[in-house]
Amino acid sequence: MRTRTTTATTGLVAALAALLVLAGCTAPGGRPGGAVTSGASVPAPSGGSGYEGPRPQDQNLLAWTGDPNDAGHVTAQTAAGVGGRVTLVRIVLREEITWSNIWLGLAGIDPNAQLANCQLGVYDARGTLLAATADISPQLMTEAIAKPLPLAKPFTAAPGTYFIALLLNGNWATNALTLKSTGAGISVNAGLAPPLLRYSTILTGQTSLPATVNLAEQSTSTINTGWASQWYGIS
Repeated sequence: MRTRTTTATTGLVAALAALLVLAGCTAPGGRPGGAVTSGASVPAPSGGSGYEGPRPQDQNLLAWTGDPNDAGHVTAQTAAGVGGRVTLVRIVLREEITWSNIWLGLAGIDPNAQLANCQLGVYDARGTLLAATADISPQLMTEAIAKPLPLAKPFTAAPGTYFIALLLNGNWATNALTLKSTGAGISVNAGLAPPLLRYSTILTGQTSLPATVNLAEQSTSTINTGWASQWYGIS
């Protein structure tokens, strides 16, 4: 009797073991425990959609004030309104770059304009001029395209806040000489105050970019009249 019980128990254990092996082999994916496998590796979820918008490097640039595809607005101002004023657009760099050119989106030209002492430049967060172009008046008279305007002396820019400065002087037809810009208008400065406005003007009567500016004096009086935030790229 004792021998028969042992034999029956042994047979039951063997049957249960066989069932467990069978269950493992037929689990989803063909692996024990139901693990799903495929021929291609599946990246771990990152919490996003997996889509990244355009980046400056996609267009052979180092940085920009925004995707140029979104700079569909055309901005213009009178010579009396912005002539001699320094217009500032803030840009924040996330990595160190060698800054050689400022790209400007020229939307329209005035062939009869009389321009002189026009410049682009770069100020740091303390208001110190780091680099500037030569007079860009000739480039503002030809080819309404996005164009690189070289700094007189390229420099190494560490991560941080910078301000791209535009100075215009001369006479031009208001709606002929135009620049590409965002359509944000005055809301571009939402939540900000001097000296960290994203878009502003400063000083009057300038014929060249000054060596230093007081960013605490940033003003929005001119840009609130329709002088929209210009698009810039860096290379």
